Amino acid sequence: MTAGQGAPLVAVIIEDDPGVQSLLDEVFLAAGFRTVLAGSGPEGLAAVAAHRPVITTLDINLPGIDGFEVARRIRQVSDTFIIMLSALAEESDVVLGLTSGADEYLVKPFRPRELRARIEALLRRTRTSATEQAPLAAPAPAIPAPAAPPTTPSVPLPVAAAADATVATWRGLVHRDLSLDLDTRLVLVAQRPVELTPTEFDLLAALLEAGRRVCSKADLALGLRGPAGDAHDRVSEPDKRAIETHMANLRRKLRDSPTAPRYIETVRGVGYRLTSDDRHV
Repeated sequence: MTAGQGAPLVAVIIEDDPGVQSLLDEVFLAAGFRTVLAGSGPEGLAAVAAHRPVITTLDINLPGIDGFEVARRIRQVSDTFIIMLSALAEESDVVLGLTSGADEYLVKPFRPRELRARIEALLRRTRTSATEQAPLAAPAPAIPAPAAPPTTPSVPLPVAAAADATVATWRGLVHRDLSLDLDTRLVLVAQRPVELTPTEFDLLAALLEAGRRVCSKADLALGLRGPAGDAHDRVSEPDKRAIETHMANLRRKLRDSPTAPRYIETVRGVGYRLTSDDRHV
């Protein structure tokens, strides 16, 4: 479901500046959302838990709990897209924001048109609606196994999926002992579930679908904007740095070493791709 079709999608706005809060409210209402406003970190956490928004905007300098900690706590219970908004423009602040779980980072003052473009790009992303998903802490099984007993805590890979092959089956993607299901958005490593943010999941899916083809940072950034995005959209250096940060977070969660990768290797000066099938690490 997209904004403007059926019941409106929900956006939670966590912002203590009345002027900025009002501007954000106007942008989301114009995009067809129902908005929930919160003026502090604790209020924002309660709003996300109660309303299960598709998108959440998050200021950093909040009363009660700062935005970085709020983002980390949101990620424990929700896969809502997080757009972090802040006057802090240093690269270290952007990296910290993305590492905390944000999907986008916009520096204040921002243009309403730019925010609207980010909202539309997030809505184009191929994913299950946050309003229809269970919390990340309790993922559903992804890929069925022929002989899995009912009490098996994690689901084995299909017999047809060889350990060192990348194949598509049951809307699932497999590489070595890493598997990803596009429908349930569950990721398993050695049969154990791995919790990823929506952006990390989409980046991993793009790499698995590309196989050994190299994905540049610009390709990945454009891919996150969705199939309806313009192929000539500008990808800025901050966009590329954001991809680097998301990739670093993804590797950390997969326990994949950049220097001796099992799943994702860096092609220096170009981008990223899967490791070769016959490479044993």
